[in-house]
Amino acid sequence: MTSSPGRLPMRQMLLCGALIVTLSMGIRHAFGLWLQPITMAHGWTREDYSLALALQNLVWGASGPFIGWWADRSGAFRVLVPGALLYALGLAGMALFDQHLPFLLATGVTIGLGQACTTYAVIYGVIGRNIDASQRSWAMGITAAAGSFGQFLMVPLASTLLHRLDWSSALLALAASALLIAPFAWGLREPSRQSPPRHAHPTDTPAQSAAQALREAFSHRDYLLLTAGYFVCGFQVAFIGVHLPSYLADQKLSPEVATTALALIGLFNVIGTYAAGALGQRLRKTRILSTIYLSRAVVMTLFILTPISPLSVGIFAAVMGALWLSTVPPTNAVVAQMHGVQHLTMLGAIVFFSHQIGSFMGVWLAGRLYDLSGSYNVVWWIAIALGVVASMLNLPIRENRQPASRLVTA
Repeated sequence: MTSSPGRLPMRQMLLCGALIVTLSMGIRHAFGLWLQPITMAHGWTREDYSLALALQNLVWGASGPFIGWWADRSGAFRVLVPGALLYALGLAGMALFDQHLPFLLATGVTIGLGQACTTYAVIYGVIGRNIDASQRSWAMGITAAAGSFGQFLMVPLASTLLHRLDWSSALLALAASALLIAPFAWGLREPSRQSPPRHAHPTDTPAQSAAQALREAFSHRDYLLLTAGYFVCGFQVAFIGVHLPSYLADQKLSPEVATTALALIGLFNVIGTYAAGALGQRLRKTRILSTIYLSRAVVMTLFILTPISPLSVGIFAAVMGALWLSTVPPTNAVVAQMHGVQHLTMLGAIVFFSHQIGSFMGVWLAGRLYDLSGSYNVVWWIAIALGVVASMLNLPIRENRQPASRLVTA
């Protein structure tokens, strides 16, 4: 595993990127454990808490293209360090504010901005610029697997903190851990991004501006289909990640079952994301995506139609975990194939914005419909139907198709 002269060392880049994603994604995957403690402590409804996390996902997605442009231009390091500070400040506010508006701003806006600066889009931009296309999907799979391991590691840790400390002190402990992102970011320092990358993908047009890249992407049918399909991924994983613990509590299962389920999702996601990245080197990536979305629909259908028990929850979590973030490596690799890596962070962040709109809807709508009906059943069926739609959207995508302005084909 070597790197070319002038590029970041591959081992260093993958290790530091993996550690950053482990922390940033691991912390956010545990937020569902705080739904009941916080709503009970403040006398809020589930929709109140869900709105904060839904706003977090929306801010994360909406700010992503701008932060992506910044990272493409200035380098990931200058984005990751302030992102770590924002993440920690938001977690502290989540712990300390007892009025809904300040809580909404800290949890929704501040953490959302911190996540936009410290998660996949920024890290994948570094990988895309420093790793050859022949290894890119595999490397992205490694990083996505690290985020999955973060869930496996951080969810039990967060549960332990909740049992040993009060819920606000547990959040302050997570805030301290978020600050560790800053020193790990040192290993991702790149040469100045003020000029086009020296090791750009062959399909990059050296003089292409960010505005030209945006116009090109939005005129590209397959890019838009990929973006639309990613909405569904966000809806499904955000709904399950935030509301599964409460859904299981409603079914009279112990909190330990929910903690185990979230940890199993993280553990099996390590396998699923790595496998998706590795398979993306050999198989058509959009077929992989179509299969993942359809498989999710089948798994969710079987789960809600089967009598619930700790065993059925464990099986659901393991299988869903293998499908959880396995969409991430092939999606970002397809963006790089379509449009090169010069503006990969920005263009990948736009696709991810669609994901986060879906996340907003999945988190908020679940809380809203639960408060109206006392059940999550309608949301499960919406998530299932959307999985079928996303599977169909990905089938016609031609991942190697280049816009007319490209001078060299992939």
